[in-house]
Amino acid sequence: MYPDPTVADFVEQHFLPVRVHVKDDAGEFKKLGARYNAQWTPTILVIDPASGEERYRIEGFLPVEDFLPQLRLGLAHAAFARQDFEMAERLFREIQERHPDTEAASEAQYWEGVSKYKRTGDAAA
Repeated sequence: MYPDPTVADFVEQHFLPVRVHVKDDAGEFKKLGARYNAQWTPTILVIDPASGEERYRIEGFLPVEDFLPQLRLGLAHAAFARQDFEMAERLFREIQERHPDTEAASEAQYWEGVSKYKRTGDAAA
């Protein structure tokens, strides 16, 4: 599904990918597009497996160096939504360490602090 082996391995390790093609799967695309407000492709959604709720969205094509940190943000936001604040904090910190020169790093920095606050109740976080 993903031509870059690093991305393919990451997706295989952390997600259950589902591909809905706009032409080949037109009915399913219309149904899921309406449910998740997906207007066009590619739209990558991180969905909560229990509730079916969207936890993170990536729209458009991104180079690998931007796509991987966005996928990591999806994992971190999903952990945050599950109220696993310790895991979310760790994942947000990893984004900053592994991808410091991406837009994802600044978002991760903010959410790391929020996760720490939610985990500890310490406003200094």
